Amino acid sequence: MGAKKPRVVIIGAGMAGLTAAHRLYTCAGSRDLFELCVVEGGSRIGGRINTSEFGGDRIEMGATWIHGIGGSPIHQIAQQIHALHSDQPWECMDGFLDVSKTQAEGGLEVSPCVVELISTLFKLLMDFAQGKLLEDGASSEERELHNLAAEAFRVCKSNNGGKVLSIGSFLRQGLETYREVVKDQDKEVQGGRGNWRRRSLEEAIFAMHENTQRTYTSAGDLETLDYSAESEYRMFPGEEITIARGYSSIIESLASVLPDGLIQVGRKVRRIEWHPEVHQGMILGNGHSNDRPVKLHFCDGSVMSANHVIVTVSLGVLKAGVSEDSGLFSPPLPTFKTQAISRLGFGVVNKLFLQLDPAHDPKGKSFDNFPVLQMAFHRSDSEVRHEEIPWWMRRTASLCPIYHNSDVLLSWFAGEEALQLETLTDEEIIAGISSTVNCLLSQPEEPQVKSGTPELCNGNVKSAHRFVGSDVKFKKVLKSRWGTDPLFLGSYSYVAVGSSGDDLDRMAEPLPRESHEISTSPELQILFAGEGTHRTHYSTTHGAYFSGIREANRLLQHYDSV
Repeated sequence: MGAKKPRVVIIGAGMAGLTAAHRLYTCAGSRDLFELCVVEGGSRIGGRINTSEFGGDRIEMGATWIHGIGGSPIHQIAQQIHALHSDQPWECMDGFLDVSKTQAEGGLEVSPCVVELISTLFKLLMDFAQGKLLEDGASSEERELHNLAAEAFRVCKSNNGGKVLSIGSFLRQGLETYREVVKDQDKEVQGGRGNWRRRSLEEAIFAMHENTQRTYTSAGDLETLDYSAESEYRMFPGEEITIARGYSSIIESLASVLPDGLIQVGRKVRRIEWHPEVHQGMILGNGHSNDRPVKLHFCDGSVMSANHVIVTVSLGVLKAGVSEDSGLFSPPLPTFKTQAISRLGFGVVNKLFLQLDPAHDPKGKSFDNFPVLQMAFHRSDSEVRHEEIPWWMRRTASLCPIYHNSDVLLSWFAGEEALQLETLTDEEIIAGISSTVNCLLSQPEEPQVKSGTPELCNGNVKSAHRFVGSDVKFKKVLKSRWGTDPLFLGSYSYVAVGSSGDDLDRMAEPLPRESHEISTSPELQILFAGEGTHRTHYSTTHGAYFSGIREANRLLQHYDSV
């Protein structure tokens, strides 16, 4: 009898898992080296990539953007399979809709000069945190705001024993430092029913950008987002685009080269049994020789043994899996691994799609002029807040068509609000969104404004043409549910305060750890891949892709196949 091939089992058929499988199966000379299997707990492949349709448009329930096309492997695959063009309309097919209007609670349309100032302040604060240098040719205003960011950094360090702890504290210090510079400009802003002053309006716009940042990072509270790690995160250059044929086309391309039966769906793993301390030649307690030391127990009662297992489940599932009563790993993972899992952040971000109902508008023009709406709210504890706006809408930054003139609108939710969204009925969502839009786009009686003075830089702008909130009615809704889905338990990873990039490196370490002792257990029993294991590209699909390549190469190098 010939020696058995090493069996490699990959848990999870998302981007990381399928990339690893694709690499192991297609690498020259490796096809006959391994017995390869991918087990997926759900009924579909793709993981947190899930392309769908809504209102006749192609949409993404999960991963949406290629974050920079320069050097991105996802963009390269999309080009190779001709996935960047489609006759069917798709989400954000015309990129970011730059022409937006900012509405404050109570119907105040905020002057662009106020929005641009606070937006520039926020951007330069984030650029400073990310270690970006001020561009050549920066305006004097940008230089002043950059210097302000440096002062905010100094104050934060001074207040926290020489260290800036969180992005949230740095941003708020930046806003406070700005306020000290313009402290004599807090005037009442006329217009709408919002009872706004310049100072509170600027804070609301600043908070709007914070809420967008929450969806970028999945940190429900930016006070939990580590400052130091922000400068390690890397972006690809070039524009950010969506995929015309859907993100799932990338997944389908990776899976298409794998033979039928290699991917097994509906195979949820209940326990991973491994052996950190085994001498060569020992017979394991389960009756198996240590040539296949890992044993997978599935929820249907079946069992599979393997030489190597690549775990690609989300950090959320790993967090649940290392809890005392879980038993996902037997024996439990070593302390260095469980501490890294516990310290890193993993948040919830959900998308909400709403289709406008044209029945109320016989002229059929509603879709032409629904704005790219940026939403500024009073603080949740403000006495002048409008009670008709539900709490779960107050930390949502925008509501906008998914492309120009689309009848499908999109809004993003993070943290507690994202989890709350999952519990609401469609009727509750429509009622909450409708009342919010009506409050933001209301048209109260206002004083006449002299011709030629449409814009007031104290914060208000008078517009000759406005979309009226009461015009808006919604036909149906569709939402993602990443927080409560037991196969994910969240959306993507971030470096939390108390953690660091070193924890992401620890996430990537295989088990058992390398040992120089003569008596060692079989090597590379459990390997880890997924976006939450990449130090500089966590939270992204390309980070997951890179991690899948990394772990496949680790095995290929182990067997001298690279």
